[in-house]
Amino acid sequence: MVVEVRLFAILRERAGCESLELALPQGASVADALRRLAELEPLSEALSRMSVAMAVNRDYAAPETILRAGDELALIPPLSGGASIQAGGELARLHVGVGSEPLSIERLSRWVADPRAGAIVTFQGVTREVPRLEYEAYAEMAEERIALIAKECTRAHGLLALAVEHRVGSVALGEPSVIVAASAAHRDEAFAGAREAIDRVKAEAPIWKREHPAGAPPRWARGTEPPR
Repeated sequence: MVVEVRLFAILRERAGCESLELALPQGASVADALRRLAELEPLSEALSRMSVAMAVNRDYAAPETILRAGDELALIPPLSGGASIQAGGELARLHVGVGSEPLSIERLSRWVADPRAGAIVTFQGVTREVPRLEYEAYAEMAEERIALIAKECTRAHGLLALAVEHRVGSVALGEPSVIVAASAAHRDEAFAGAREAIDRVKAEAPIWKREHPAGAPPRWARGTEPPR
């Protein structure tokens, strides 16, 4: 059987392509696929020194997950950073987006506004110290993962609304790359919900950043291992 393998960030650079086809025997697992990929010359060196997670059809997968013909298998290198927080619950009201357009904190603040809200908390992650950052994302999976995070944070903290947008492409010094806006009846819930949302987005959404320092070659930012 054949599965499609998608590559991102440093793995995409090393392989010189965004995707490749991998032939595997019927009944092969995610672990089998990773071992086969580690044998390929463009990827062997990087995979020997880097811990990666795997996603099957846009969801993080365990090593023992069985693959089927036509599955989309993604290699997820270390993410941009953060600490994972567990939460659960149902959606109240949310908005998520991953795209190349500039972000607007005023627009997201208006989106989460609610007559019942006694507090609206916003957070902006902005480029610092370097002239620009370049963000790359597994966009389809990133949007689905951020939507799940928003759903869980909204329920866990009793939020009235939660909006999360992340930019991809080039983000200049001082410009926001990610914005979180949360509204709640009280400030404690709004602060807690916004904090958990940004921490989990940084830890779980497959998004990577490349720094472009002045007078130095670009470099991928050091990150943390994605969830297993």
